[in-house]
Amino acid sequence: MRIQFFSAIVLVGVLAACAGAPKTAEQKKSLSASVATSIDLVKKTDPTIEKFFKDNYAYAVLPSVGKGGFIIGGAGGDGEVYKGGTLVGYCSMGQGTIGATIGGQSFDEFIFFKDEANYKVFTANKFAFTAQVSAVMVASGTGAATSYHDGVAIFTSNSEGAMAEAAVGGQQFKFVTLDAAATKAK
Repeated sequence: MRIQFFSAIVLVGVLAACAGAPKTAEQKKSLSASVATSIDLVKKTDPTIEKFFKDNYAYAVLPSVGKGGFIIGGAGGDGEVYKGGTLVGYCSMGQGTIGATIGGQSFDEFIFFKDEANYKVFTANKFAFTAQVSAVMVASGTGAATSYHDGVAIFTSNSEGAMAEAAVGGQQFKFVTLDAAATKAK
């Protein structure tokens, strides 16, 4: 019971640390540049992933997600959400894990929604996944060999650092529309 309690505290802390929406024009520009770089890199690493950028209802890109831990781990990052190829909002991700964890790393995360139903779950801030749902590490040909699972496809790429992990945990996401982000920035 204590372990679950501390895991919940770690996850809440990670979620609180994620900013969600950039607050200044400079932060928006920096995040947009990072997202564009991440998309370019993933398409160069695996040109077959292009099908997911073309065949989706919406997608989210979280560049430079940071992850680390020692027994109890956490991860977090901010990104942009696109629908029909147009920026519609910002998102943040928090992750908490418990188990054999040591080290730190950075990665980019791409979440593709095949249909409106899954997108609505995400934008209602009810989207989360656990250890049973896994992201696919991008390598040449990965996109061709991967399909949507329950209407969602998740990829990670550009991993930096070293981390050993045999842990259980999950990721939780927060979505903010462009309008809400503009209101908060004022």
